[in-house]
Amino acid sequence: MAQENSFDIVCKIDLQEVDNAIHQVMKEIRTRYDLKGSKSEVRREENDIHLLSDDEFKLKSVVEMLNQRLAARKVSLKGLTFSKPEEAAGGAVRQKIALQQGIPIGHAREIVKIVKGTGKRVQA
Repeated sequence: MAQENSFDIVCKIDLQEVDNAIHQVMKEIRTRYDLKGSKSEVRREENDIHLLSDDEFKLKSVVEMLNQRLAARKVSLKGLTFSKPEEAAGGAVRQKIALQQGIPIGHAREIVKIVKGTGKRVQA
């Protein structure tokens, strides 16, 4: 009887840890000297993080704080896809960060092709 082996590759971001990091960043924004009183904010909607700030300098500071908090909570920064900052109303700047949940089909097919190409058999 032929035995079939399989394995799973998972790419999933813990959304609770992302929420905790966002709450920490929002708390720091309210107390940090250079951001105090600014209209900087971070929020998550589904699998996207939305950033808003007064100008690009403050937006970069918020992104840096978010990256530090996510890394401290063991959330891989490789699962984040940053869009270009864009102008918002009132001269503000906003940016969207997509959270990758799962492996895109194209990459999954490449992985399967590579694994099958090795021709290795695993004995259980």
